[in-house]
Amino acid sequence: MHILVVEPWYGGSHRRFIDGLCAHSCHTYSLCTLPGRHWRWRMDAAAVPLSEQARRQITLHGPPDVVFASDMLDLPSFLALMRPVLAEVPVVLYFHENQLTYPRPKGSKAPRTYALLNYRSALAADACWFNSAFHQSDFLEALPEFLQRFPDPPSPATTHAIAARSQVVPLGMNLQQLGTPHARPANNPPVLLWNQRWAFDKNPEGLLNLLTGLDSSGVDFHLIITGRAAGRTPDALDTIRARFQDRLLHMGFVEDADVYTELLHRADIVVSTAHHEFFGLAVMEAVRCGCHPVLPNRLSYPELIPDRLHDPLLHAPTLYDRPDDALALCTALLNGSARPLPSRTLHEIPAPFDWSTRADAFDDAFAALA
Repeated sequence: MHILVVEPWYGGSHRRFIDGLCAHSCHTYSLCTLPGRHWRWRMDAAAVPLSEQARRQITLHGPPDVVFASDMLDLPSFLALMRPVLAEVPVVLYFHENQLTYPRPKGSKAPRTYALLNYRSALAADACWFNSAFHQSDFLEALPEFLQRFPDPPSPATTHAIAARSQVVPLGMNLQQLGTPHARPANNPPVLLWNQRWAFDKNPEGLLNLLTGLDSSGVDFHLIITGRAAGRTPDALDTIRARFQDRLLHMGFVEDADVYTELLHRADIVVSTAHHEFFGLAVMEAVRCGCHPVLPNRLSYPELIPDRLHDPLLHAPTLYDRPDDALALCTALLNGSARPLPSRTLHEIPAPFDWSTRADAFDDAFAALA
């Protein structure tokens, strides 16, 4: 089959996902992309240059069997610009994130424009695929209340139609590039990892509170913080850099994939303090490299960790309910009173998301749609 990929944000995790899909799928792909920058402009206007690219790709390679677009595309505008070329071609809208339930900083209002764009695009698509079950339910449950804010609310039938064509299709990961957790002397002191985007929804203030609590309790640890800030570095991370300088082994964005992987292999525990997470790619990368996860018992995290490991009897738990629980769990792991999961178990947790499994799932889903 011939799949036409339309991606306004060809950067970061979106790019790794598309490249992995193209490399491991049995189908043929034509790519229409724009660099991963200026996200508002991409959602506002990317349909125009991407429709021009699509026409060129179709001229070169023939009409596609399926169009595969990401949630950042104004799909109705794109399809209007492509008529009648794509009139009979089924369209998949893949939700990496959405602007309806994406959290906003305190004091700022979410622009309705982009939430409406996601809604209209979901209506225009033949299938809506979400990267996690949490993401799917989060979006579909928020839609009715959002639409009721308008003077003439759309019919509930529209949300029912979107729900009927929605399914969970988790993304794929190239786990082989991350290697295998290797035997090594125990870190003394143990190393704590936080490898999230430097953004308010990842709750760096929560990380600061956790580290302050660990420091106050006299627990010894080293610290690795990776990630990138979209704009100004959050104040909490500046405070962490100053207050915990003597514990930091690394702090900042890592461009080189091998260097980043090496940092993950140096750590013992990966912690998330996130307020919001649609999937959890960075955490799964760290777990693959041998880090025991300490994650909120909500959002997408419970579905990433097998049920049997949610509260294991012989080893430390992986999920926590409250910040105090996270502090207690990290303290126990760092001072040795709780045993982390074995390396082999950690290595296998992300295995269901490896492209060796996920490529067939995508191939079959495309074939069923076409």
